[in-house]
Amino acid sequence: MWQRIQTLYFGIATALIFSMFFYIFATIIGPDGAEVTIRYSEKMPYLVLMIMLITAHIAATASFKAFFLQARVGVIAGLLAIGFQIWLGIDILLNRHEMSFSITALFPLAAAFLDFIAARKSLVDEMTVQAVKSTRKANRKRK
Repeated sequence: MWQRIQTLYFGIATALIFSMFFYIFATIIGPDGAEVTIRYSEKMPYLVLMIMLITAHIAATASFKAFFLQARVGVIAGLLAIGFQIWLGIDILLNRHEMSFSITALFPLAAAFLDFIAARKSLVDEMTVQAVKSTRKANRKRK
């Protein structure tokens, strides 16, 4: 399963998104100096998007034998990650004066980057396999 690099990319992207369940999204510092932290799992839209992303990444990782399916699911996971990143970016822009945000807010962007690289690599592998099959078929017809 881990013999191909795109499966490793999907695994790393899955780990990035899964780690967001345990990290802090933002810290609010009150006027009296008290800190209130907000986790990703405390906000329902974030929680739903993270569950969808984890499911898509696990499906992409598990479909390592079907190159085209893995590429398609990888692109869908990448698009979901970009949507999640846009949502996080809007929240950051709206609340940039009241909150201090964590660097983990960039994890969906990194996961999307890995997803698109893995999907591209999976398509290249499938095209290579198809080219080898057609070459062998043509060689058999000549003999």
